[in-house]
Amino acid sequence: MSLHPITRHITLDQLDPWGTVADLGSELLAGDGKAYGKMTAGAPTDAVSAAYFGVSKSTFRMTYPFNEQATVVTGEVLLTDESTGETTRFGVGDTWYVEKGTPVRWEILSDSFVKHYHAVA
Repeated sequence: MSLHPITRHITLDQLDPWGTVADLGSELLAGDGKAYGKMTAGAPTDAVSAAYFGVSKSTFRMTYPFNEQATVVTGEVLLTDESTGETTRFGVGDTWYVEKGTPVRWEILSDSFVKHYHAVA
């Protein structure tokens, strides 16, 4: 057992390159969508995992493959639940929960964005 503090103001260069959001199953709508991450618990294929996820300024659409609770640690994002049309702006310290299967449009408002998430498949 160990304790892992969630660090604010993580930069993309502190994370590992994960390709692009398209490589991760998203539809890239604008920008380069370069994706970065660092696992903090489990692995991406585990039923329960946690990680930092970062992305360069871009707009993309994804349908969530898992239930997720996430907290913004760097930057700002505008998330639109495409099933309801509801749009919410999130900045450092803000947290959300999203259910598996929810279609979400991401618009990264800052030059880069990083969240820490806990996922349950």
